[in-house]
Amino acid sequence: MAKLRNLKKDIDFLVGQVVLDCFEYIHVAKDADSEGAYAIVGEILVFRNNLRNRVNHPDGKDNPALTKKFYHKIGQELVEACDESHDKLSKLVNG
Repeated sequence: MAKLRNLKKDIDFLVGQVVLDCFEYIHVAKDADSEGAYAIVGEILVFRNNLRNRVNHPDGKDNPALTKKFYHKIGQELVEACDESHDKLSKLVNG
């Protein structure tokens, strides 16, 4: 199993990339929808805090198989949430 420290760093990195992209959009685009971008940032930061809390308190600590599935599911949720946030930002940029 991968180290929890690496999982937490991955969470922070991917969420940080979404936040960075939102702020870059706000500052670069002339007619940027800053309210929409700030909403995306707020949503992803709340998601990050909840995800980090779940990583620190896993379900089924005594069963290694359940723990592995738990952390795998967290990784999947992270990628899905970041993709969804980038899709929302893409809609703001394009239209």
